[in-house]
Amino acid sequence: MSKLFASIVPLALAAIIGVGPAFAAEEEGATPHYPIKMPKEVDWSFAGPFGTFDKGQLQRGLKVYVEVCSACHSLDMVAFRNLEDLGYSEDQVKSFAANYEVEDGPDADGEMFSRTAVASDYFPSPYANEAAAASVNNGAPPPDFSLLAKARYVERGFPQFIFDIFTGYSESGPNYIYSLLTGYEEPPHGMEVAEGTYYNPYYLGGPALAMAEPISDEQVTYDDGAPETLDQYSKDVSAFLMWAAEPHMEERKHMGFMVIVFLAIFTALMFLTKKAVFSRKEH
Repeated sequence: MSKLFASIVPLALAAIIGVGPAFAAEEEGATPHYPIKMPKEVDWSFAGPFGTFDKGQLQRGLKVYVEVCSACHSLDMVAFRNLEDLGYSEDQVKSFAANYEVEDGPDADGEMFSRTAVASDYFPSPYANEAAAASVNNGAPPPDFSLLAKARYVERGFPQFIFDIFTGYSESGPNYIYSLLTGYEEPPHGMEVAEGTYYNPYYLGGPALAMAEPISDEQVTYDDGAPETLDQYSKDVSAFLMWAAEPHMEERKHMGFMVIVFLAIFTALMFLTKKAVFSRKEH
């Protein structure tokens, strides 16, 4: 019993403080936990209860997605018309949508056909179906990007996760995406990764993933003079995916603030009412 207790305590402490989860398990000969490294903390414009999206950054992130990520990853739940939230005009959105072909139908003969996309259409998938996506990606279809920034949540451990509840922390997904894109490196000495996979200590699913490093410096040209570096690309596309996952975040935060103000005023009025009523009562 004492040996079991001695083996569990270090693992529990490592999990609680959120430091080196994989290494702690490996030291005890147990199955390692991932990610090996916790995601890097990035200073996002949309962080905090009053955070807002940087539209310039979102437009750059869209450009990175279109020119790099869209070759493999779909964005099924985002319509072209939603891009007006990024600061584009209606005509610009229509022009952007016209670059895509979407499947429609059936026609009068019962056949499906392709047509030029319009603003009300959604981003088309790069593959005809999930089976086709799996067949060209070693049996694992690339995940859809629509909700990725909300789905990839890495808990920060005690005591941070307690504060996260009260501060409305929602940057875990973007932090994870940014860390993954900038985290490719050579595996440490003695670690073997499967053939066709690439070591990344920030990956949630294991020590390596099937996706090779997707982007590098000077791969995408920016029109606003922003740095054309891996670090900037990763930040921009991570912010864009956060918007895609929660496009109404700013409205939600504004509404939440107004509710808090209302509750504060209501509480004060109720206190004053109680005080006025009971002030006429003998105690």
